[in-house]
Amino acid sequence: MRIIKEKTLTDYCKLTRYKQATDALKAWLYEIRYSNWENANELKAKYRSASIIGSKRVVFNIMGNNYRLIVDVEYKLRIVFIVWFGTHKEYDKIDAKTVSYED
Repeated sequence: MRIIKEKTLTDYCKLTRYKQATDALKAWLYEIRYSNWENANELKAKYRSASIIGSKRVVFNIMGNNYRLIVDVEYKLRIVFIVWFGTHKEYDKIDAKTVSYED
């Protein structure tokens, strides 16, 4: 899969409050880069703890569910677009269905 806005995640890792997620995010990026899902069912088979929200949106648990990562997936185009990343506590304050990427 091609990851759009990968730099967003690497920039997050530079922030003190997200530094401990650096290795987990690097591992996630590596796995996703070499994944090839045709649909949400295939993604869910590999990542059982991921939450499928709608036809494209997916929430991944990062580092034992201490962090959450929201992405949009275009299965036919093989693209994963980074939408949002934060702690579980920060995640509880947003609407995962409607949150959008901000520069």
